[in-house]
Amino acid sequence: MSNGKSFTAAAVQAAPVFLDKKGTVNKVLRLIKEAAGNGAELVVFPEAFIPTYPYWPKDLGFGAEKKLTMDAHVELHRNSVEVPGEDTKRIGDAARKAKMCVVIGVNEKEGGTLYNTILYFGKDGSLLGRHRKLMSIDSEKCVWANGTAEDVRVFDTEVGKIGGLFCYEHHMTLEKYAMFTKGEQVHVGLWGGHSFVKDTMDFASRQYAFEGQVFVIISAGFIEEDMIPDSFPLKEHTIWDYPGGSGIINPRGQYIAGPVYGKEEILYAEIELDQIIRAKTVIDSVGHFSRPDIFRFEIME
Repeated sequence: MSNGKSFTAAAVQAAPVFLDKKGTVNKVLRLIKEAAGNGAELVVFPEAFIPTYPYWPKDLGFGAEKKLTMDAHVELHRNSVEVPGEDTKRIGDAARKAKMCVVIGVNEKEGGTLYNTILYFGKDGSLLGRHRKLMSIDSEKCVWANGTAEDVRVFDTEVGKIGGLFCYEHHMTLEKYAMFTKGEQVHVGLWGGHSFVKDTMDFASRQYAFEGQVFVIISAGFIEEDMIPDSFPLKEHTIWDYPGGSGIINPRGQYIAGPVYGKEEILYAEIELDQIIRAKTVIDSVGHFSRPDIFRFEIME
């Protein structure tokens, strides 16, 4: 039996109110209240949840079809989040009322530029900081700018030290190690929920937990074609195959909740931080199971 710190974590698998910032923020507030009502002290939302992950093709060539992608980007920008701003205040107020830490993926706008951003809120409702995705992958590069060294961060919260990465950042070996060196205890992995990364999301998340001796909370997006308004001009150009895959993994790389596919659901699990020390008795990737006398690591902060 553990006498150490423990708390309940919640991983949200849900669809946004597509390209509707106000509607999606309202949904976020409802889900925060629901998770708090079930005893959670930490709730995690998917990648780019507000107002949506850009599921559609990012470049359809030139002419009339190109205009469709540009129109979609303008709508995405219009419904993206300014940090800080009225939307972050509403989420922070909800976190404070629920006495809950909240982690959420948003499309962040700064001038005419968009970033794929994770926002962290403390139990007092304060915006602790953000992580901007360091490297967009594939056609995401047509949407989001890259983050900087300032975005490699782990936050001290009331429930522990929390850090997070997006999607294929989990394959950036040095970025992962940087998170480990900063003392991460609970890792949030935010994914778009694409079906073609189902296996990747599974093994990357389990490996991260085992390699870093951390808990991993996967919050993956979920959306189906009937959730998309017929007025969206790229609806018929897009394959709406995003079943999710959310789950919670312990420091031994084992699922303690999920994974869940094909539906909206909030998953819950008890996080016992003493399990991290148990895992580190075998492997401590930044301690006794490392060789700083041979290998040198530096973050260009």
